[in-house]
Amino acid sequence: MSDQIDSNIDPYEYLGLIRNADGSITRPQISTCPLVTTTLDHHDSSDVFVKDLVINPSKDTLARIIVPRQVLNSENKLPLVVYFHGGGFVISGSVDAPILQKFYSTLATEIPAMIVSVGYRYAPENRLPAAYDDCVESLYWIKNTPDELLKKYADFSKCFLLGTSAGGNIAYHVGLRVAGVGECLKPLEIKGLILHHGFFGGVERTESELRLARDKMLSLNVSDIMWELGLPIGSDRDHPYCNPTVEIQSNENLFDQVKLRGWKILVTGCDGDPLIDRQIEVSKMLKEKGVRVVDSFSEGGFHGCEFFDDMKLKELALVVKEFVRA
Repeated sequence: MSDQIDSNIDPYEYLGLIRNADGSITRPQISTCPLVTTTLDHHDSSDVFVKDLVINPSKDTLARIIVPRQVLNSENKLPLVVYFHGGGFVISGSVDAPILQKFYSTLATEIPAMIVSVGYRYAPENRLPAAYDDCVESLYWIKNTPDELLKKYADFSKCFLLGTSAGGNIAYHVGLRVAGVGECLKPLEIKGLILHHGFFGGVERTESELRLARDKMLSLNVSDIMWELGLPIGSDRDHPYCNPTVEIQSNENLFDQVKLRGWKILVTGCDGDPLIDRQIEVSKMLKEKGVRVVDSFSEGGFHGCEFFDDMKLKELALVVKEFVRA
């Protein structure tokens, strides 16, 4: 299988990590939690207002709230989209990362919706399910928030979980976790999940993974290292955290609560993404289990292309808008 992997790419360097001789990992730069608990900030875009809050100071987890400015002088409430960013569970990004800001702004204004982007701890220091735990905690934090901006402008009865790449994986697994505890989350009511370029894997290579093994955005060896560092120690890539099709096949009742609550799931991807075959398979199996699924697979592109291509971002925003507003 090694002939399918680009040996010129150092996966650890690509991920911003240093692998030590003893197998441990060093992060050259680690962003830290701000000392203040609340900050207000005017985003570069005049279209949105941004506010940062701390979710859990002991974990350094943050939330960034993005609100279309047009709603600030009205009595309207907007659908609430909780966003989980990507990074293969190992890249120590942050909700205020520059690459995310246009993504937030476009979705917030196009849908329109209130976006709450939440942070989580990273592997291998905190292997899965730590990220899932943190993102479930963020939902309870939103439910109990004293923040006036959220209380005034967010329609808690229309909440959607959206994630990109590893965030799409998080949206899926967090959704399954909380589907059975809906009463505990009220007034927060989840209506659907949005899996954008979902980061899934498996032991057996797919055709798209082999076809795009040397992909510049997500090569096979980079993906392999992400899973090696992210999964519980001793697990292979058929662990349900990585390969949801294993659990879908083995657990007939997995989606009972999802169906009971009438949730719908949007699965998006493109054929330039090495993970497209896995995303299509997850969508297909969800449909076979009777889950309400909308899928949107496009030609061309690459993993996470919407962060670099304004036209692709606009197209995604329209798909999400239709899904949220339907």
